[in-house]
Amino acid sequence: MNLIEPIIQFHAELTHIRRAIHSNPELSYEEVQTADLVAQKLTEWGIPVIRGLGGTGVVGVIRNGSSSRAVGLRADMDALPLQEHNTFMHKSKNDGKMHACGHDGHTTMLLGAAHYLAKHPNFDGTVYVIFQPAEEGARGAKAMMDDGLFTQCPVEAVFGMHNWPGASAGCLGVVAGPMMASSNEFELLIQGKGSHAAQPHMSVDPIMVAVQIAQSWQTIVSRNTSPIDSAVLSITQIHSGSATNIVPDSASMIGTVRTFTIPVLDMIERRMREIAEHTAAAFNATITFEFKRNYPPLINHATETEFAIGVMKDVVGDAGVLTNVEPTMGSEDFAFMLLEKPGCYVFIGNGDGAHRDVGHGLGPCNLHNPSYDFNDDLLPIGASYWVRLAERFLASPPLR
Repeated sequence: MNLIEPIIQFHAELTHIRRAIHSNPELSYEEVQTADLVAQKLTEWGIPVIRGLGGTGVVGVIRNGSSSRAVGLRADMDALPLQEHNTFMHKSKNDGKMHACGHDGHTTMLLGAAHYLAKHPNFDGTVYVIFQPAEEGARGAKAMMDDGLFTQCPVEAVFGMHNWPGASAGCLGVVAGPMMASSNEFELLIQGKGSHAAQPHMSVDPIMVAVQIAQSWQTIVSRNTSPIDSAVLSITQIHSGSATNIVPDSASMIGTVRTFTIPVLDMIERRMREIAEHTAAAFNATITFEFKRNYPPLINHATETEFAIGVMKDVVGDAGVLTNVEPTMGSEDFAFMLLEKPGCYVFIGNGDGAHRDVGHGLGPCNLHNPSYDFNDDLLPIGASYWVRLAERFLASPPLR
Protein backbone atom coordinates (compact mmCIF):
# COMPACT_ATOMS: atom_id res chain seq x y z
CA MET A 1 0.00 0.00 0.00
CA ASN A 2 1.07 3.56 -0.70
CA LEU A 3 -0.37 5.38 2.32
CA ILE A 4 0.43 8.93 3.37
CA GLU A 5 2.93 8.93 6.22
CA PRO A 6 1.52 11.87 8.23
CA ILE A 7 -1.91 10.18 8.10
CA ILE A 8 -0.35 6.95 9.37
CA GLN A 9 1.17 8.94 12.23
CA PHE A 10 -2.29 10.43 12.93
CA HIS A 11 -3.88 6.97 13.11
CA ALA A 12 -4.12 6.82 16.91
CA GLU A 13 -5.94 10.15 17.05
CA LEU A 14 -8.30 9.06 14.27
CA THR A 15 -9.05 5.85 16.17
CA HIS A 16 -9.86 7.91 19.27
CA ILE A 17 -12.22 10.12 17.25
CA ARG A 18 -13.92 7.16 15.59
CA ARG A 19 -14.55 5.39 18.86
CA ALA A 20 -15.85 8.56 20.48
CA ILE A 21 -18.39 8.89 17.68
CA HIS A 22 -19.28 5.20 17.98
CA SER A 23 -19.94 5.62 21.70
CA ASN A 24 -22.36 8.49 21.10
CA PRO A 25 -24.58 7.48 18.18
CA GLU A 26 -27.33 9.82 17.00
CA LEU A 27 -30.21 9.08 14.65
CA SER A 28 -31.16 10.91 11.46
CA TYR A 29 -31.41 14.69 11.87
CA GLU A 30 -30.41 14.32 15.55
CA GLU A 31 -26.64 14.38 14.88
CA VAL A 32 -26.07 17.49 16.99
CA GLN A 33 -23.17 16.18 19.08
CA THR A 34 -21.56 14.49 16.08
CA ALA A 35 -21.89 17.63 13.97
CA ASP A 36 -20.43 19.71 16.81
CA LEU A 37 -17.44 17.36 17.05
CA VAL A 38 -16.86 17.51 13.29
CA ALA A 39 -17.16 21.31 13.21
CA GLN A 40 -14.88 21.63 16.24
CA LYS A 41 -12.15 19.52 14.64
CA LEU A 42 -12.37 21.33 11.32
CA THR A 43 -12.18 24.71 13.03
CA GLU A 44 -9.28 23.54 15.20
CA TRP A 45 -7.41 22.65 12.00
CA GLY A 46 -8.08 26.07 10.45
CA ILE A 47 -10.81 24.94 8.05
CA PRO A 48 -13.80 27.30 7.50
CA VAL A 49 -17.12 25.58 8.21
CA ILE A 50 -20.61 25.82 6.74
CA ARG A 51 -23.35 24.52 9.05
CA GLY A 52 -27.09 24.02 8.86
CA LEU A 53 -27.43 22.44 5.41
CA GLY A 54 -29.90 19.60 5.82
CA GLY A 55 -30.37 20.60 9.46
CA THR A 56 -27.30 19.07 11.05
CA GLY A 57 -25.02 18.89 8.00
CA VAL A 58 -21.46 20.22 8.15
CA VAL A 59 -19.21 21.22 5.24
CA GLY A 60 -15.53 22.07 5.55
CA VAL A 61 -14.09 24.40 2.90
CA ILE A 62 -10.40 23.74 2.23
CA ARG A 63 -9.02 26.30 -0.26
CA ASN A 64 -5.55 26.77 -1.66
CA GLY A 65 -4.15 28.70 -4.59
CA SER A 66 -6.15 30.68 -7.10
CA SER A 67 -7.99 28.06 -9.14
CA SER A 68 -11.78 28.13 -9.23
CA ARG A 69 -11.94 24.36 -9.59
CA ALA A 70 -13.57 22.34 -6.80
CA VAL A 71 -14.31 18.76 -5.81
CA GLY A 72 -16.66 17.33 -3.16
CA LEU A 73 -15.94 14.43 -0.81
CA ARG A 74 -18.89 13.09 1.18
CA ALA A 75 -19.31 11.04 4.37
CA ASP A 76 -22.47 10.21 6.35
CA MET A 77 -22.88 10.73 10.11
CA ASP A 78 -26.11 9.11 11.35
CA ALA A 79 -26.60 5.91 13.34
CA LEU A 80 -29.34 3.27 13.41
CA PRO A 81 -32.21 2.58 15.85
CA LEU A 82 -30.62 -0.66 17.06
CA GLN A 83 -29.56 -2.00 20.47
CA GLU A 84 -25.85 -2.80 20.41
CA HIS A 85 -24.73 -6.28 21.55
CA ASN A 86 -21.05 -5.38 21.88
CA THR A 87 -19.69 -4.78 25.38
CA PHE A 88 -16.24 -3.39 24.60
CA MET A 89 -15.18 -0.01 25.97
CA HIS A 90 -16.39 2.09 23.03
CA LYS A 91 -19.87 0.52 22.83
CA SER A 92 -22.90 2.76 22.44
CA LYS A 93 -23.86 4.83 25.48
CA ASN A 94 -27.29 5.53 24.00
CA ASP A 95 -29.81 2.72 24.44
CA GLY A 96 -31.51 1.69 21.24
CA LYS A 97 -29.02 3.56 19.04
CA MET A 98 -25.92 2.16 17.37
CA HIS A 99 -23.39 2.87 14.65
CA ALA A 100 -24.09 -0.45 12.95
CA CYS A 101 -23.35 0.72 9.42
CA GLY A 102 -19.92 2.28 9.88
CA HIS A 103 -20.86 5.92 9.45
CA ASP A 104 -18.61 6.64 12.44
CA GLY A 105 -15.72 5.30 10.35
CA HIS A 106 -16.82 7.16 7.21
CA THR A 107 -16.90 10.45 9.11
CA THR A 108 -13.51 9.79 10.67
CA MET A 109 -11.79 8.84 7.40
CA LEU A 110 -12.96 12.12 5.88
CA LEU A 111 -11.82 14.03 8.96
CA GLY A 112 -8.40 12.42 8.56
CA ALA A 113 -8.25 13.59 4.96
CA ALA A 114 -9.38 17.10 5.94
CA HIS A 115 -6.67 17.30 8.60
CA TYR A 116 -3.95 16.38 6.12
CA LEU A 117 -5.24 18.62 3.31
CA ALA A 118 -5.35 21.60 5.68
CA LYS A 119 -1.78 20.97 6.90
CA HIS A 120 -0.35 19.97 3.50
CA PRO A 121 -2.28 21.89 0.82
CA ASN A 122 -0.62 20.35 -2.24
CA PHE A 123 -3.42 21.37 -4.58
CA ASP A 124 -4.79 24.39 -6.40
CA GLY A 125 -8.52 24.87 -5.91
CA THR A 126 -11.13 23.92 -3.29
CA VAL A 127 -11.94 20.66 -1.56
CA TYR A 128 -15.37 20.56 0.05
CA VAL A 129 -15.57 17.88 2.75
CA ILE A 130 -19.27 17.13 3.14
CA PHE A 131 -20.54 15.53 6.35
CA GLN A 132 -24.11 14.51 5.67
CA PRO A 133 -26.90 13.70 8.14
CA ALA A 134 -29.75 11.26 7.77
CA GLU A 135 -28.55 8.73 5.20
CA GLU A 136 -30.50 5.89 6.83
CA GLY A 137 -33.78 6.27 5.00
CA ALA A 138 -34.31 9.97 5.71
CA ARG A 139 -32.96 11.55 2.51
CA GLY A 140 -30.27 13.67 4.17
CA ALA A 141 -28.38 14.12 0.89
CA LYS A 142 -31.51 15.55 -0.73
CA ALA A 143 -32.10 17.78 2.30
CA MET A 144 -28.59 19.25 2.01
CA MET A 145 -29.08 19.81 -1.71
CA ASP A 146 -32.48 21.43 -1.15
CA ASP A 147 -30.78 23.81 1.30
CA GLY A 148 -28.30 24.88 -1.39
CA LEU A 149 -25.35 22.51 -0.98
CA PHE A 150 -24.21 22.70 -4.59
CA THR A 151 -25.02 26.40 -4.84
CA GLN A 152 -22.79 27.26 -1.90
CA CYS A 153 -20.31 24.52 -2.82
CA PRO A 154 -20.12 24.51 -6.66
CA VAL A 155 -18.19 21.27 -7.17
CA GLU A 156 -17.31 19.78 -10.55
CA ALA A 157 -17.80 16.26 -9.21
CA VAL A 158 -18.65 14.52 -5.95
CA PHE A 159 -17.32 11.25 -4.53
CA GLY A 160 -18.51 8.90 -1.77
CA MET A 161 -17.31 5.77 0.03
CA HIS A 162 -18.83 3.01 2.19
CA ASN A 163 -17.24 0.17 4.12
CA TRP A 164 -18.16 -3.34 2.98
CA PRO A 165 -18.00 -6.26 5.46
CA GLY A 166 -16.85 -9.56 4.02
CA ALA A 167 -14.51 -7.94 1.52
CA SER A 168 -10.79 -8.12 2.39
CA ALA A 169 -9.86 -5.34 4.79
CA GLY A 170 -8.56 -2.31 2.94
CA CYS A 171 -9.36 -3.43 -0.60
CA LEU A 172 -11.26 -0.90 -2.71
CA GLY A 173 -14.06 -1.87 -5.08
CA VAL A 174 -16.29 -0.16 -7.61
CA VAL A 175 -18.28 -0.70 -10.78
CA ALA A 176 -19.32 1.82 -13.41
CA GLY A 177 -23.06 2.28 -13.91
CA PRO A 178 -25.64 0.97 -11.43
CA MET A 179 -23.97 0.00 -8.15
CA MET A 180 -26.86 0.19 -5.67
CA ALA A 181 -30.59 -0.11 -6.22
CA SER A 182 -33.46 2.29 -5.85
CA SER A 183 -35.39 1.96 -2.59
CA ASN A 184 -39.18 2.10 -2.72
CA GLU A 185 -42.04 1.01 -0.50
CA PHE A 186 -45.68 0.24 -1.11
CA GLU A 187 -48.85 -0.23 0.90
CA LEU A 188 -52.03 -1.83 -0.41
CA LEU A 189 -55.32 -1.65 1.46
CA ILE A 190 -58.02 -4.06 0.26
CA GLN A 191 -61.57 -3.22 1.27
CA GLY A 192 -63.99 -6.16 1.18
CA LYS A 193 -67.07 -7.07 3.22
CA GLY A 194 -66.95 -8.99 6.47
CA SER A 195 -69.19 -11.84 7.56
CA HIS A 196 -69.47 -14.77 9.90
CA ALA A 197 -66.82 -17.32 8.93
CA ALA A 198 -69.59 -19.95 8.68
CA GLN A 199 -71.26 -17.83 5.99
CA PRO A 200 -68.39 -16.93 3.65
CA HIS A 201 -70.82 -16.53 0.75
CA MET A 202 -72.10 -13.39 2.49
CA SER A 203 -68.63 -11.81 2.42
CA VAL A 204 -66.18 -10.26 0.03
CA ASP A 205 -63.14 -11.93 1.52
CA PRO A 206 -60.16 -9.51 1.46
CA ILE A 207 -57.75 -12.29 2.47
CA MET A 208 -58.47 -14.24 -0.71
CA VAL A 209 -58.07 -11.05 -2.72
CA ALA A 210 -54.74 -10.43 -1.02
CA VAL A 211 -53.57 -13.96 -1.81
CA GLN A 212 -54.46 -13.58 -5.48
CA ILE A 213 -52.77 -10.19 -5.75
CA ALA A 214 -49.64 -11.38 -3.93
CA GLN A 215 -49.23 -14.33 -6.27
CA SER A 216 -49.89 -12.26 -9.38
CA TRP A 217 -47.45 -9.53 -8.33
CA GLN A 218 -44.63 -12.08 -8.38
CA THR A 219 -45.19 -12.56 -12.12
CA ILE A 220 -44.18 -8.93 -12.69
CA VAL A 221 -40.54 -9.82 -12.06
CA SER A 222 -40.71 -13.25 -13.69
CA ARG A 223 -42.82 -12.34 -16.74
CA ASN A 224 -42.88 -8.56 -17.24
CA THR A 225 -39.26 -7.72 -16.42
CA SER A 226 -36.52 -8.60 -18.90
CA PRO A 227 -34.27 -11.40 -17.60
CA ILE A 228 -31.25 -9.10 -17.97
CA ASP A 229 -32.84 -6.43 -15.73
CA SER A 230 -32.58 -7.01 -11.99
CA ALA A 231 -35.57 -6.29 -9.79
CA VAL A 232 -36.89 -7.25 -6.36
CA LEU A 233 -40.54 -7.15 -5.26
CA SER A 234 -40.87 -8.32 -1.67
CA ILE A 235 -44.11 -8.38 0.32
CA THR A 236 -42.90 -8.09 3.90
CA GLN A 237 -46.16 -7.69 5.83
CA ILE A 238 -49.75 -8.93 5.47
CA HIS A 239 -52.28 -7.86 8.08
CA SER A 240 -55.92 -8.93 8.39
CA GLY A 241 -58.43 -10.45 10.74
CA SER A 242 -59.08 -10.57 14.46
CA ALA A 243 -60.80 -13.90 15.20
CA THR A 244 -61.15 -17.44 13.88
CA ASN A 245 -64.88 -17.11 13.20
CA ILE A 246 -64.90 -13.77 11.38
CA VAL A 247 -64.19 -13.06 7.73
CA PRO A 248 -62.61 -9.60 8.04
CA ASP A 249 -63.66 -6.65 5.95
CA SER A 250 -60.16 -5.44 5.07
CA ALA A 251 -56.57 -6.57 4.56
CA SER A 252 -53.31 -4.78 3.93
CA MET A 253 -50.00 -5.64 2.33
CA ILE A 254 -46.72 -3.74 2.73
CA GLY A 255 -43.34 -4.26 1.14
CA THR A 256 -40.44 -2.98 -0.91
CA VAL A 257 -39.39 -2.75 -4.55
CA ARG A 258 -35.76 -2.44 -5.66
CA THR A 259 -34.49 -1.78 -9.20
CA PHE A 260 -31.34 -0.51 -10.90
CA THR A 261 -33.15 1.63 -13.47
CA ILE A 262 -36.05 4.09 -13.43
CA PRO A 263 -37.84 2.59 -16.50
CA VAL A 264 -38.02 -0.81 -14.79
CA LEU A 265 -39.27 0.88 -11.62
CA ASP A 266 -41.94 2.76 -13.60
CA MET A 267 -43.12 -0.49 -15.17
CA ILE A 268 -43.30 -2.35 -11.85
CA GLU A 269 -45.28 0.40 -10.14
CA ARG A 270 -47.72 0.57 -13.06
CA ARG A 271 -48.21 -3.21 -13.22
CA MET A 272 -48.67 -3.50 -9.45
CA ARG A 273 -51.44 -0.94 -9.55
CA GLU A 274 -53.14 -2.52 -12.59
CA ILE A 275 -53.05 -6.04 -11.15
CA ALA A 276 -54.34 -4.87 -7.75
CA GLU A 277 -57.20 -2.85 -9.25
CA HIS A 278 -58.38 -5.52 -11.71
CA THR A 279 -58.02 -8.41 -9.28
CA ALA A 280 -59.97 -6.56 -6.60
CA ALA A 281 -62.67 -5.68 -9.13
CA ALA A 282 -63.00 -9.34 -10.10
CA PHE A 283 -63.81 -10.15 -6.47
CA ASN A 284 -66.06 -7.08 -5.94
CA ALA A 285 -63.51 -5.51 -3.60
CA THR A 286 -61.87 -2.09 -3.82
CA ILE A 287 -58.26 -1.07 -3.16
CA THR A 288 -56.16 1.90 -2.13
CA PHE A 289 -52.59 1.62 -3.42
CA GLU A 290 -49.71 3.87 -2.36
CA PHE A 291 -46.20 3.65 -3.83
CA LYS A 292 -43.44 5.74 -2.28
CA ARG A 293 -40.13 6.31 -4.04
CA ASN A 294 -37.46 6.83 -1.39
CA TYR A 295 -34.03 6.67 -3.02
CA PRO A 296 -33.19 6.49 -6.74
CA PRO A 297 -30.65 3.94 -7.99
CA LEU A 298 -27.03 4.87 -7.37
CA ILE A 299 -25.38 5.08 -10.78
CA ASN A 300 -21.64 5.73 -11.02
CA HIS A 301 -20.54 7.92 -13.91
CA ALA A 302 -18.11 6.14 -16.22
CA THR A 303 -15.49 8.90 -16.53
CA GLU A 304 -15.32 9.57 -12.79
CA THR A 305 -15.25 5.83 -12.06
CA GLU A 306 -12.27 5.34 -14.35
CA PHE A 307 -10.56 8.26 -12.62
CA ALA A 308 -11.29 6.86 -9.16
CA ILE A 309 -9.92 3.44 -10.14
CA GLY A 310 -6.61 5.06 -11.03
CA VAL A 311 -6.42 6.68 -7.60
CA MET A 312 -7.43 3.45 -5.88
CA LYS A 313 -4.61 1.55 -7.58
CA ASP A 314 -2.11 4.19 -6.49
CA VAL A 315 -3.20 3.81 -2.87
CA VAL A 316 -3.71 0.05 -2.43
CA GLY A 317 -2.05 -1.39 -5.54
CA ASP A 318 -3.58 -3.22 -8.48
CA ALA A 319 -4.20 -6.37 -6.44
CA GLY A 320 -6.20 -4.41 -3.87
CA VAL A 321 -8.68 -2.96 -6.37
CA LEU A 322 -11.85 -4.75 -7.49
CA THR A 323 -13.16 -3.11 -10.66
CA ASN A 324 -16.21 -5.29 -11.24
CA VAL A 325 -17.99 -5.27 -7.88
CA GLU A 326 -21.35 -7.02 -7.94
CA PRO A 327 -24.08 -4.38 -7.57
CA THR A 328 -26.20 -4.67 -4.45
CA MET A 329 -29.94 -4.31 -3.96
CA GLY A 330 -29.20 -2.14 -0.94
CA SER A 331 -29.69 1.59 -1.41
CA GLU A 332 -27.86 4.84 -0.64
CA ASP A 333 -29.03 8.42 -0.79
CA PHE A 334 -25.69 9.52 -2.28
CA ALA A 335 -27.65 8.58 -5.40
CA PHE A 336 -29.35 11.99 -5.19
CA MET A 337 -25.98 13.75 -5.44
CA LEU A 338 -25.02 11.64 -8.47
CA LEU A 339 -28.24 12.74 -10.20
CA GLU A 340 -27.09 16.36 -9.98
CA LYS A 341 -23.31 16.03 -10.20
CA PRO A 342 -21.01 13.54 -11.91
CA GLY A 343 -19.10 11.33 -9.52
CA CYS A 344 -18.33 7.90 -8.17
CA TYR A 345 -19.11 5.85 -5.07
CA VAL A 346 -16.73 3.11 -3.92
CA PHE A 347 -16.59 0.32 -1.33
CA ILE A 348 -13.72 -0.23 1.10
CA GLY A 349 -13.42 -3.76 2.50
CA ASN A 350 -14.11 -4.01 6.24
CA GLY A 351 -12.80 -7.57 6.65
CA ASP A 352 -14.45 -10.60 8.25
CA GLY A 353 -14.85 -9.21 11.77
CA ALA A 354 -11.62 -10.54 13.26
CA HIS A 355 -10.59 -6.94 14.00
CA ARG A 356 -13.26 -6.50 16.69
CA ASP A 357 -12.16 -5.92 20.28
CA VAL A 358 -12.72 -8.45 23.03
CA GLY A 359 -16.33 -8.08 24.13
CA HIS A 360 -17.90 -7.97 20.71
CA GLY A 361 -21.31 -9.56 20.22
CA LEU A 362 -21.59 -13.14 19.05
CA GLY A 363 -23.28 -12.20 15.78
CA PRO A 364 -21.53 -11.56 12.46
CA CYS A 365 -19.79 -8.30 11.65
CA ASN A 366 -22.37 -7.38 9.01
CA LEU A 367 -23.98 -4.04 8.29
CA HIS A 368 -27.08 -3.30 10.41
CA ASN A 369 -26.11 -6.10 12.82
CA PRO A 370 -25.91 -5.49 16.60
CA SER A 371 -22.46 -7.14 16.71
CA TYR A 372 -20.94 -4.95 13.97
CA ASP A 373 -17.96 -2.64 14.47
CA PHE A 374 -15.98 -0.57 11.98
CA ASN A 375 -12.42 -1.70 11.30
CA ASP A 376 -10.07 1.04 12.54
CA ASP A 377 -7.26 -0.31 10.35
CA LEU A 378 -9.13 1.27 7.42
CA LEU A 379 -8.84 4.82 8.73
CA PRO A 380 -5.46 5.71 7.16
CA ILE A 381 -6.37 3.82 3.97
CA GLY A 382 -9.65 5.68 3.43
CA ALA A 383 -8.12 9.02 4.40
CA SER A 384 -5.18 8.48 2.00
CA TYR A 385 -7.62 7.62 -0.80
CA TRP A 386 -9.56 10.83 -0.20
CA VAL A 387 -6.41 12.96 -0.19
CA ARG A 388 -4.93 11.45 -3.34
CA LEU A 389 -8.27 11.68 -5.13
CA ALA A 390 -8.68 15.38 -4.29
CA GLU A 391 -5.07 16.23 -5.15
CA ARG A 392 -5.12 14.39 -8.47
CA PHE A 393 -8.58 15.66 -9.43
CA LEU A 394 -7.56 19.30 -8.99
CA ALA A 395 -4.20 18.74 -10.71
CA SER A 396 -5.69 16.97 -13.74
CA PRO A 397 -7.48 18.62 -16.68
CA PRO A 398 -11.24 18.77 -16.12
CA LEU A 399 -12.82 15.38 -16.73
CA ARG A 400 -15.66 17.01 -18.68
